[in-house]
Amino acid sequence: MESEAFKQHGSLQRAIDIALWMNFKYRVQNRSYVVIQDKKTKLYQVVTKEGRRKGSYIALPQNYNQMDYEQIVTIRSQKCPLNHWEEIMGLFSSSHGEILRFILQYQVPLERIIRYELASRGYDKNHQWVGYDKANEIWLANTDLEK
Repeated sequence: MESEAFKQHGSLQRAIDIALWMNFKYRVQNRSYVVIQDKKTKLYQVVTKEGRRKGSYIALPQNYNQMDYEQIVTIRSQKCPLNHWEEIMGLFSSSHGEILRFILQYQVPLERIIRYELASRGYDKNHQWVGYDKANEIWLANTDLEK
């Protein structure tokens, strides 16, 4: 992914996806990445945020909750998909269709299942070992899921 980070990209969405992944990956080190557009080539590049004025880079979304089907099609049809998207999409691609239909039909709470799985591993949100009790507290308590 690092090799992708500082290359120029024709797709703004791909550059944003890379920047968001890099921000996530390096959150513990407090590194921050943004997307800029080269005025001459009109291509997009992921760069470190440090020392850049706010208006000199493209604002990144906070999350993917506004992702639409067009973005999913773009991700799925990329010749060289980003590793994290390939992993995420693979979770569903390798699942039996009846399981996927069951999840939708009965609104299986995937976020709760993911939180439970993460709690059972004993790590915090920054992948630091905290033990099972603390991980349960972090992942299962005080979430907005009950609202």
